[in-house]
Amino acid sequence: MPTGNTPIGRRTALKLPLLGAAAATGLVRRANGQPVPGRAAERTLHFVPYSNLIVMDPVWSISIIGLEHAYMTCDQLYGLDDTFTPQPQMAAGHALSDDKLVWRFTLRDGLLFHDGEPVRANDCVASIARWAKRDPFGQRMIALADEMKVLDDRRFEIRLKRPYAHMLYGLGATTCFIRPERLARTDPYKAITDQTGSGPFRFLDDEFVTGSRAVYARHTGYVPRQEKPAMWSGGKMAYFDRVEWHILPDAATAAAALQTGEVDWVERPLLDLVPKLKTVAGVTVEQVDPMGFFAILWLNNAAPPFDNPKLRHAILPAINQQDFMLAVVGDQPQQLRTGMGMFTPGSPFASDAGMEIINGKRDLALAKRLIAESGYKGEKIVLMAPELPESHAMAEVTHTLFQQLGLNVDYQTMDFGTLSARARSTDPAVSAGWSCYCIGWAGLWPSNPGSNVPLVGVRPNPKMDALRSDWFDAPDLPAQKQIADRMQLLGFEDPPFLPLGQYFVPYAYRTGLTGFVRAPITALWNVRRA
Repeated sequence: MPTGNTPIGRRTALKLPLLGAAAATGLVRRANGQPVPGRAAERTLHFVPYSNLIVMDPVWSISIIGLEHAYMTCDQLYGLDDTFTPQPQMAAGHALSDDKLVWRFTLRDGLLFHDGEPVRANDCVASIARWAKRDPFGQRMIALADEMKVLDDRRFEIRLKRPYAHMLYGLGATTCFIRPERLARTDPYKAITDQTGSGPFRFLDDEFVTGSRAVYARHTGYVPRQEKPAMWSGGKMAYFDRVEWHILPDAATAAAALQTGEVDWVERPLLDLVPKLKTVAGVTVEQVDPMGFFAILWLNNAAPPFDNPKLRHAILPAINQQDFMLAVVGDQPQQLRTGMGMFTPGSPFASDAGMEIINGKRDLALAKRLIAESGYKGEKIVLMAPELPESHAMAEVTHTLFQQLGLNVDYQTMDFGTLSARARSTDPAVSAGWSCYCIGWAGLWPSNPGSNVPLVGVRPNPKMDALRSDWFDAPDLPAQKQIADRMQLLGFEDPPFLPLGQYFVPYAYRTGLTGFVRAPITALWNVRRA
C-alpha cells in the first residue's frame, strides 16, 4: 500500500455515508486516463484487492497478495480440492512405484505459457528445484531425492531414497508454481521480475502502476480442465477478457466505489462497513473463505529484546484473544474465533496441548512478574503497525497491552510494503531494527506443521526443526497429531509468535457476480456475471 495512507478508524468509518468520496473520483479509467464509458467494461472485472501488489514471486517472499497474483498468472501440477485433497492440475497424472520411491509425472496436453511456448517437463523440473530450496515441503522432498530428471517433453521423474507421503500436497498446496525454465533458474533468493506463466490470465506489465493498479488479460491459449472447479482444482475458467486491480487503501472510498458500480468486487471490506453494505441495493456480502485468517503477533526472536525466550513467554498470560479479535471485527462477533493455539482452529492439527496458557484467566500481574524475572531492563521494543485495517487494529491493542505491562514501546506506523521489506531484510542493521508486528496469515498455511511458516521463527529453533522433520516422517495422522501437540507445547515455551485468534472477512461484490471459488486464497477464475 502506498506510503502515507492512514487507515480509517472504526468510529470514523461508522460515521461515513457509503456514497461519497468515490462517486466523483472516476476510479475506473482506461490506460490513457479516460473514463470507461457505460458498460464497455462488461468484459472487464474491476477488483479491489486488500493490498498493493508488492510481491509477485511467492517463492522469493511469501505473502497473500503475491499468492493471489501467482494463482492468476501461473498454474501448478496439482491443486487442492475442497476436501484439501491434491488433484491433477497441469499433470495428467502420475505413477508411483510399488516401493514408493519413484514418482513419474505426465503433463496434460495443450499447456502453453503466455509467450506461446509449450510447457515442457524441463520447465517443471527447474521450477520444482527452485521451489524446493525455499519451501518446507520442497526442502524435505529434495533432501530425500536421489535425482529428478526429464524423461521427455511431457514426462519427468523424481527418485527418492525414502518414501515421501507429502509429495502431492507439497506440489499442490504451497508455492510450487510452474514457470518457464529460463525464469525458474533464477536464484530463489532473488525475485523473478518476468511474470510469464501458464495460468488463465496474463499480467500486463506495461499497465502496472504500483500503488494504483495492476491489469491482467485473459490467456487465450489456456486450456482449462473439464472437471468442475473445487478450490484450486478443476477447470479454471477465465470469463473476463480483462481484470483490473484497483488499489484503494481508503476503506470508505472502496465501499463507495462498490456502491456506485465503479468497481465490481472489494476483497476485504472494512468489517465496520459490512452492516451498511448489506443494506445497499445491488451489493452482496458473502463469506467465501472457509479457513479465515490466523492472527498472530510475530516476534523478532533474532534480535533483542525478543531474542530472550523468557520475555516472549512472559507475555502469554496477558494475551486476551477476545480483545484482539473484537478490535478487528467490531460488533460482528460471528466473524471471530478465540482459543487459537499454534495451528489453525478447525484444522486436523489444532490442539488442546498446553492451551491453559491461552484459555485460562488473564493475569496481568503474573505477566509483569514473569517479565521482571526474564531479565528485561526496559529495552526498546519496535512495534511495526502496517496500514492494513485488521493488522493496524491488532497493533493498537498490542500497543496498549505493552504499555500496561511496562514495556518500552516504539510504535511505528508504516505502509505494508515498507514493513515487508524490513521484516525480510538480510541486512543485520535493518533486521535488528524491528521487534514485532501483527499480521493475519491465510488459514491454510498454519493449518499443518509442514507449511506453518510463522512457527519456524525469524531465527529457527533447532528443537522445532527436529519435530517438523519427525512430522514429515510420521507414518499416519495419529502420529502426526502427537508430534503437532509437542510442537505446540514448544511454541508456548519458546514462542516464535503469540497467537491472537482467528477472524473471517467476507467479500463484498456487485449483485450478479457469481462463481466464486471457496478457497483460502482469493481465486479470480470462474467468476462471471450472471
